[in-house]
Amino acid sequence: MDLKEILTTHREYLHQIPELGFCEFKTSAYLKEQLELLGYKVESTAKTGLLAYRKGESDECIAFRSDMDGLSLAEETGVAFTSKHQGKMHGCGHDGHMAILLGFATHLSKIEPLKKSVLFILQPAEEGPGGAEVIVKEGVLKKYKVKFIFGLHLYPEIEEGKFGLRSGVMTAQTGEVDIVIQGQGGHGAIPHKANDALIIMAQLINSYQSIVSRNLNPIDGGVLTIGTIHGGERRNIIAEKVELTGTIRAFSEEVYETIKRRIVEINTGLETMFNAKVKTQFIDMYPCIVNDKSLFELVCHSTLGEKMIEIDPMMIAEDFSYYQKEVPGLFFMLGSRNDALGFTNPLHHSKFNFSDNVLLNGVELYDEMCRLLNVY
Repeated sequence: MDLKEILTTHREYLHQIPELGFCEFKTSAYLKEQLELLGYKVESTAKTGLLAYRKGESDECIAFRSDMDGLSLAEETGVAFTSKHQGKMHGCGHDGHMAILLGFATHLSKIEPLKKSVLFILQPAEEGPGGAEVIVKEGVLKKYKVKFIFGLHLYPEIEEGKFGLRSGVMTAQTGEVDIVIQGQGGHGAIPHKANDALIIMAQLINSYQSIVSRNLNPIDGGVLTIGTIHGGERRNIIAEKVELTGTIRAFSEEVYETIKRRIVEINTGLETMFNAKVKTQFIDMYPCIVNDKSLFELVCHSTLGEKMIEIDPMMIAEDFSYYQKEVPGLFFMLGSRNDALGFTNPLHHSKFNFSDNVLLNGVELYDEMCRLLNVY
């Protein structure tokens, strides 16, 4: 088989067995088998993750990472290789990411000699709760003397054959907020003898709108979204408890912490105003992706620059950022949009799909990065 056929075979097999974070057992077994057939030394990491290493003439190591997990999503693509796991789907392109890494590992296995060492990181749980942080805490990057790290993500907002990149901050720092308002229930006809948690909830949400509009510099990016509200039992009962959940996004830690601080201040003030209890819990998630300036300029001044689109920062989140807090790296948004073939659905869509040509583009991108860094 030629490389494109190999890529297609890997992608179609992996697409049929999507598994959720830290439960990628079938996926891990397949990846391990394929990498060992290519002659790589493979070891486990982060429960279901894998590391595949090839020693070069130098200990200096370049790492390439792919995520592994699927989504809780019922597939509606209608393809012959549709998901065999009911209610689960590779709707974010991670099957493509893995196929690209396997294809690149195949390409690399035929190159002699390697001037520098190469590490492939197959990482679980990118969709949550996050596998990159676990791998970093296990000391993988230090153990293998990783100097630079690279990753990519299929991106249907950019046409096939191009890729998106920018220097500096590219994705948002993200976190979650859970809020519980405790009032006092009562009969709907006697509201003065109760303490309506729904009224407090309405005041909270209205007050939160001032955080982004009045407490942040308009030039800075920040988002606070309340996504769920649960409260009340029936129409004639004053609600005693209301629960809210939301997400926080920002392009800097300073802005992120400002949003959190203002949430607490508003909640504390309304506790006093309404003589109620407001419990707040924050769950800090992924930091910002920050692409290395020198590596970005290296790409710009190479033949890759002709395929590059310099993109604006995005409010999405990616745990590749944990690796970049340890070593310099780049994260590419690999174009997968193909209007002629109908590949236009967004990520996390039940009909998300892409052309196999995208896989070859990913391998060529990694190959060129290795040449630019004198790996071979």
